[in-house]
Amino acid sequence: PLPLPLPGWRHSAPRPQPEQEWDEVSPTPTSVNYHFTRQCNYKCGFCFHTAKTSFVLPLEEAKRGLAMLKEAGMEKINFSGGEPFLQDRGEFVGKLVQFCKQELELPSVSIVSNGSLIRKQWFEKYGEYLDILAISCDSFDEDVNVLIGRRQGKKNHVENLHKLRQWCRDYAVAFKINSVINRFNVEEDMNEQIKTLNPVRWKVFQCLLIEGENSGEDALREAEKFVISDEDFDRFLDRHKDVSCLVPESNQKMRDSYLILDEYMRFLNCRNGRKEPSKSILDVGVESAIKFSGFDEKMFLRRGGKYVWSKADMKLDW
Repeated sequence: PLPLPLPGWRHSAPRPQPEQEWDEVSPTPTSVNYHFTRQCNYKCGFCFHTAKTSFVLPLEEAKRGLAMLKEAGMEKINFSGGEPFLQDRGEFVGKLVQFCKQELELPSVSIVSNGSLIRKQWFEKYGEYLDILAISCDSFDEDVNVLIGRRQGKKNHVENLHKLRQWCRDYAVAFKINSVINRFNVEEDMNEQIKTLNPVRWKVFQCLLIEGENSGEDALREAEKFVISDEDFDRFLDRHKDVSCLVPESNQKMRDSYLILDEYMRFLNCRNGRKEPSKSILDVGVESAIKFSGFDEKMFLRRGGKYVWSKADMKLDW
């Protein structure tokens, strides 16, 4: 039993739904990506979750939603943005991480960050509750990072990446790298740098267009100039085929196989090339909202979405 009441979850009378949707079996929210903020201190030109609002749920409401997701079958939560460490200087995401590991006892709690705002004191306070820290790094050439927009001020993104790698070792947090392959880095050879950093996973994404986010009239970004072909992406993967931690993700895998929860705790359906939100789980419950997520559970499993994601099971040499 959960320690929190779960208002809005499992009403005694069924809520009316369109018949064709009601008959479908609801997928299980095994792994959820919660983009609780859209604000960011970087300006990556291909960003597909842009700062259209500054809204962030109150902490207790966010906890209530997370408890509902756990009750519905969530095993892994990934906190993302925007930049998660912008809100309350990392305290907001820290408290959510602690809640999910300590109170909800989730097997895996992770964060995706650009890493620029993380301080050693954060690891001292919250590191024990975090399984995986994923840092976004698209290039090991600082000039390329500037072109992409993955930089603020004079701070060197690559040097900071190595510092965060060491802190993850010091505080027993599994270290992961995410890279978006685009026109500015597609010819780069990252083999030696990735092998030196030795992440548990190197997630390599193909640059993706989402209408209304990084493409189209009402978008805040113009990512068309970053787009690469499937053939370009395959050549990059082939160049790095000997990197054992490489996990490639094409556009098709990304679009259908992620459960994305926005800042209002609405599932985002990306199947039609734009983000179409469900109603909030806080209003209608997880089972009702997830029917409209467009989530392909089979694709999630085929792309290896479920893996050894608890640091207790990784048997890493800290």
